[in-house]
Amino acid sequence: MDLGQLDAAIRLGGMSMILLLAWLLFRQRRKIGVPAWLFPPMAICLSGFLIGNTPDPSLRLSGAPGAVAHFASGCTVVFLWWFCLACFDRQFRPRGGVLAVGLCWIALAGADRAIAAPVPALSYTLVGLGFAIVAHLVWRLYAEREGDLIPKRYDARAMVALLLGGLLLIDLSVDLIFGFAWRPLPFAMAQNAAIVGFSLWLAGQILGVRSGMLSFGRVGQAAPLPVEANSEDRTADELRQRLVTLIEVERIHLDPDLTFAMFVQRMSAPERAVRKLVNHQLGFDHFRSFLNHYRVMEARRLLADPRRSADKLIAIALDSGFASLPSFNRVFRATQACTPGQYKGAALATRSTRQPGDELKKSPSATGCEKRSAAF
Repeated sequence: MDLGQLDAAIRLGGMSMILLLAWLLFRQRRKIGVPAWLFPPMAICLSGFLIGNTPDPSLRLSGAPGAVAHFASGCTVVFLWWFCLACFDRQFRPRGGVLAVGLCWIALAGADRAIAAPVPALSYTLVGLGFAIVAHLVWRLYAEREGDLIPKRYDARAMVALLLGGLLLIDLSVDLIFGFAWRPLPFAMAQNAAIVGFSLWLAGQILGVRSGMLSFGRVGQAAPLPVEANSEDRTADELRQRLVTLIEVERIHLDPDLTFAMFVQRMSAPERAVRKLVNHQLGFDHFRSFLNHYRVMEARRLLADPRRSADKLIAIALDSGFASLPSFNRVFRATQACTPGQYKGAALATRSTRQPGDELKKSPSATGCEKRSAAF
């Protein structure tokens, strides 16, 4: 087997694995959400790239021209960008500037491959957009890393930014220096092997072996012994009490400049213990969602207060700990399913119609709003 045949085997194996992963993820789309919808088109684009990513036309898996591989490679950059953002941000949706830049890249890549003669300006524009996409991905991963409370995702941010961002930068730099048509066999094999490596890593994250799968379950397992309270439990109780003091007494969440490092310092505890408390015991996956939860609670209280009925929304937002009115509106709508103005009107109307001595109902139904979880 020569190098060309080995490369064909690598590409065929990579295609099979990436398409299998797409099928497995799509089957769990209701549980996984947006990443499961973005991965299949990315897998199709990666497969199209692998089909023709070889300098030898006789070794292309379907006789597709090399331009198909390069166009598929361009589309892969966009879907990979969106997929990574969705994996690290549960609220991400391809919209706004992110959607516009992605569609612009795909349109330019299609136009570049449809034109027989290369257009340098078009190629340079594509490379420039590619660098912007990679820079945005790396910036988002690192900028939001500090407050990420899930240990595996916290570590994965750095790995994805360094490895995946580095591979994309190398590929774009090669296109810029040598041109899109430059694909010697060793470089093409390195690209294909990197895709296979990415597929293997992703398979390791997705697939798992259940104990007893081949023996059809285990019989006669002893029940776990009860665990007595230990020093770790007592430390967790102390941390929870300290957290209650910071939120209810010192009202630390109302500081718009509060960072996770500052919060850890005020908790007077190791960073790992604070992450475990907020993530495992309180159920927040990111420090920002933790802060937004309590800030929205404060905003609901202020919006329902008749003494603040004449206040503008910007005053309510700042007094609730938000840094700006747009961020306040966005977070409030995401968690309460209505705007702050709608919530205020419904809450004040409910208060004006209640009988003397009644307490204002604090449930979301009392204001006509549907409460949602405060997720990052």
